[in-house]
Amino acid sequence: MTILCVEGFKKHFFIHHLNKRISAVNEVNFTVEKGEFMGIVGKSGSGKSTILKSIYRSYLPDEGAIIYDSDFFGAIDLCKATEREMVYLRKHEIGYVSQFLNVMPRITARQLVENALLEIGVDKKTAKSRAAEALHHFELDRSLWDTYPNTFSGGEKLRLNIAIATVKKPRLLLLDEPTASLDDRSKIKVREMIQKLKQDGTTLIGIFHDLQFMDGLCDKVYTMEIKDKVGVE
Repeated sequence: MTILCVEGFKKHFFIHHLNKRISAVNEVNFTVEKGEFMGIVGKSGSGKSTILKSIYRSYLPDEGAIIYDSDFFGAIDLCKATEREMVYLRKHEIGYVSQFLNVMPRITARQLVENALLEIGVDKKTAKSRAAEALHHFELDRSLWDTYPNTFSGGEKLRLNIAIATVKKPRLLLLDEPTASLDDRSKIKVREMIQKLKQDGTTLIGIFHDLQFMDGLCDKVYTMEIKDKVGVE
């Protein structure tokens, strides 16, 4: 069953001080089946992150359609969804992991993971237990669980970011370079979590420069090239 269909997707950016419009991606087309893991590869500047941010609606697409088979709304075009619909989808169905962590300054790491579960209706006791499991799995030092993440290293922030996104077990998970600043041991933990999410039915789309990490993990690879050339393997 197709869970995501991207058709004729285009995105441009306007650089005001240069009075110039830049084409980020042009005529992107692909489908992702439920439970698949699709990897997106390509050189820097080819528009990989733009695609993920447009699916998550951090960017508003200029042309085309991004049809998502929502558990709550049914088939919905994410290009035309209302802000209220997108808030619901981000909270309950679509997760996003980037290289960066943007959080409130006075919320601890443990609270961030617990809150991700509480906002989707998980009871407090279960949220506390599952949050601890997630933090332990990604080997975030226990001494950091009740401290503020603004003091964390880049790798610690990234592991926390992944824990926050994956603990909710979203239907669709978008991964934007989630292993960029991780050591080999931490990468293994991310790989284990991805495999577990796939087994549980989560659909994933990920960007990785580490092609070894993707080997044997992705069901298919979508290749992007600069100058709007795209292809599917």
